Amino acid sequence: MVAADTARPPERVAVVGAGMIGLATAWFLQERGVAVTVVDREGVAAGSSWGNAGWLTPGITTPLPEPAVLRYGIRAVLSPSSPVYLPPSADPRLLRFAAGFARHSTAVRWKRAMAALVPINRRALEGFDALAGGGAGGETVEAKSFLAAYRTEAERTVLLAEIEHIHAAGQGIEFEVLTGDEAREVEPSLSDEIGCAIRLHGQRFIDPGRYVHQLAESVRRRDGEIREGATVTAIRDGGRTVEVEMATGAESFDAVVVATGAWLGDLARPFGVRTVVQAGRGYSFGVPIEHVPAGPIYFPSQRVACTPIGDRLRVAGMMEFRAPDAPLDPRRIRAIVEAARPLLRGADFDARVDEWVGARPCTPDGLPLIGATRSPRVFVAGGHGMWGITLGPATGQLLAERIATGRGPVELAPFDPLR
Repeated sequence: MVAADTARPPERVAVVGAGMIGLATAWFLQERGVAVTVVDREGVAAGSSWGNAGWLTPGITTPLPEPAVLRYGIRAVLSPSSPVYLPPSADPRLLRFAAGFARHSTAVRWKRAMAALVPINRRALEGFDALAGGGAGGETVEAKSFLAAYRTEAERTVLLAEIEHIHAAGQGIEFEVLTGDEAREVEPSLSDEIGCAIRLHGQRFIDPGRYVHQLAESVRRRDGEIREGATVTAIRDGGRTVEVEMATGAESFDAVVVATGAWLGDLARPFGVRTVVQAGRGYSFGVPIEHVPAGPIYFPSQRVACTPIGDRLRVAGMMEFRAPDAPLDPRRIRAIVEAARPLLRGADFDARVDEWVGARPCTPDGLPLIGATRSPRVFVAGGHGMWGITLGPATGQLLAERIATGRGPVELAPFDPLR
């Protein structure tokens, strides 16, 4: 723990953002007797919480800036079909993010960031178990199989090397290497194009949209208020309370948590949060498939993630750095289809439904922003990149502890929003 804050514990807290992280924070604040009001400009799970892959994979929760990104090269990153896409832009904020991201995409900085993530990764699944134990309603599914599949053994060496680095950082993950035939025995939906695989153990998955809506209902059952379609335009620290400005007028709270994903900087910047939070947009859609896999399938070389959701397979991919509110780009969907079609057997990509784009909040160093700002009454939680679902409950649990007790859990030390 870091030094305690001597201010009185808050009795009434506003949480801006009704995604996984905002709602988990609200729920764990309620566990500590705090009354919560959750406010979202659209609604529950309206941002990146709905259509993502829904993986609960602390074993491979790693920093997004990595040496492999640099190996794509400028030409590849500027290509609309690239799994990591940076559109040509003169936007100084985007250029600042891209420069910082590139600086952190080195082996030395990746290892440093990985070491920072290990303590919170260890608490990730415990956070989901705490929600389940408290009657939050959402269920997690143990992945009977979780396969990373490749065409060649040469492609597989990248993840094997990364697993070695993960182990070196002190994070355990159990796995086994498989041939292509062994992988198809586990998952018949893999095509003959797959020549080898890695099977990961101890991971889980969820239907993220359904789970977050169930979490919202749990917050409501405990007398929490959720206001949908309510835009917060400003936050003002009044010294003893915080004024939250909305279209309906200003309202006072003892503290406020900004958990607005890719829009976090808009409200947090006046309180000393200078780190750029850039939208790294992901795309997904659902397809019917003859054999619904028993667990997630990952194609790392194509950066395509697949998850069984009901009777369909959700296919997700892309990291598109652009404005969070930009419209869905059909070229991204086509690129995912072209990458995944040869690798799956029995999937009808022409019958896809629920095409979706969501803005993941990314930071240049690949680490989230969790904790107090320059104001002791204004907190932030965001910037988790691809791992907001996996780390959402642990983030909420740790931040609720910080807000309610004034003591900062050591797990949050590397994620100081003022860094």
